[in-house]
Amino acid sequence: MRDTATLSDSYTVVSEILMPNDANNLGRALGGSILHWMDICAAIASRRFARRQVVTASMDHVDFLGPIDLGDIVVVEGYVFETGRTSMDVLVDVRAERPSENEVQATATSFFTMVALDDDERPTTVPDVACPTEDQATLRDDALRQRRERRESLETAP
Repeated sequence: MRDTATLSDSYTVVSEILMPNDANNLGRALGGSILHWMDICAAIASRRFARRQVVTASMDHVDFLGPIDLGDIVVVEGYVFETGRTSMDVLVDVRAERPSENEVQATATSFFTMVALDDDERPTTVPDVACPTEDQATLRDDALRQRRERRESLETAP
């Protein structure tokens, strides 16, 4: 029987301000910068969960849902919602906040698969995910539903 860790053990929020170095000539976020921040958030969430070094094994396609403008606060949120023997599935969502206008907008989402490494940098077992509270169970169920719906939509796409 494997150890367990809770979804909240992995819960990670990373915040940035969109500065000119991460913006294009229109003053909007570069997709590569957003992907970089998402990958870092997934790595932090999965390291907290597994209590080990991790590497990115895969990333589902990213849905860019809206722009992030220069000066916006970028909030990247992620958590482990399912595990395999050595892998962890992490949902990562991104939103843009404009406090001066009291606005929050969902801007990107993706699913990452991260693999835990032992001291020899080989894949090693990870804990099972536990959701001891109703809030954690709801987050897990929402992530599983979103991933299932995404996979179904990709299977039926032309």
